[in-house]
Amino acid sequence: MPHLSFHLGPLEITGFGIMVALGALAGLWVFENELAARFLASRAVDVGMAGVAGGLIGAKFLYVIEHFAQEPVATGLVSRGGMSWFGGVIGGALFALSVAIALRLPMFPLVAAAAPALALGQAFGRIGCFLVGDDYGRPSALPWAVAFPQGLPPTIERVHPTQLYEALFLALLAAALWHWRRTLVPDRAIVARYCVLAGGFRFLLEFIRVNQRVALGLTVAQLGSLLLVAAGITLAWWGSKTVVKAFAP
Repeated sequence: MPHLSFHLGPLEITGFGIMVALGALAGLWVFENELAARFLASRAVDVGMAGVAGGLIGAKFLYVIEHFAQEPVATGLVSRGGMSWFGGVIGGALFALSVAIALRLPMFPLVAAAAPALALGQAFGRIGCFLVGDDYGRPSALPWAVAFPQGLPPTIERVHPTQLYEALFLALLAAALWHWRRTLVPDRAIVARYCVLAGGFRFLLEFIRVNQRVALGLTVAQLGSLLLVAAGITLAWWGSKTVVKAFAP
C-alpha cells in the first residue's frame, strides 16, 4: 500500500495527521452535543480540548519510551506515526480530569458524555495509522491482508490490517455508547462499558500484532488494557452496590 502524504513547502502533511485532526474535530463535536443534550456546562468543552492535547502528548511520549532501544528519542518524537494507544488514554485522561477538577465539574456525567466522542476520535486515529503503515499486525494469508513497503517499519509481507479492525470496532463502540446514552443508561455504567469493551478488545487484538512483550508474555498495551478492564469491572460493581444500598430497607 502506498504511503499517503504531500508537502506544503517544507511541511509534510500525512494521512495520519489529517485523520488525527478530523478525529479531534469529530470527537469535540460529539462531546459538545452530548454536553448540550444533558444540560452540562458549556465550559466543559475545555475539558475535551485538554483531553485531545493530553492524548496526543501521552501517545507520543509512551511510544518513545517503548521504542527508545530501537530508535533515537529525537527520531521517535518527529516520526510521522509512532503513537501509543495506552499512552493516549492515560495522557488524555490526566489532562482532561485536571481541567475538570479545576473547573469543579461533575466527574461521571462528564466522562460519560466524553465516552462516545473518545471512541469516535480513536477510530479516526486508527485509520490514520493505516494510511502511514503504523501499528499493523502479524503476517497473514487472508484476502484483505496488506503490505506496507513504506510503513513504520516497512514490510513487503502481507499482514493483518489491525488498524482497520480496531477502527471498525471503535466506530461500533461509539454508536453503541451513543445509543446507551439516549436510552438513559446511568453515567457510571456508560463509563464501565467503555472501559471493559475498549480494554477487552485491545487486549485480544494485541495477540495478532507485533509489539514487544515486556512482562508475563504481554505487551504494554495489554497490561494497560487489563487495568482498564479492571477499572470498568470495579465501576460496574460499585454502581450495583450503590443501587442495592439505595433500595435497601
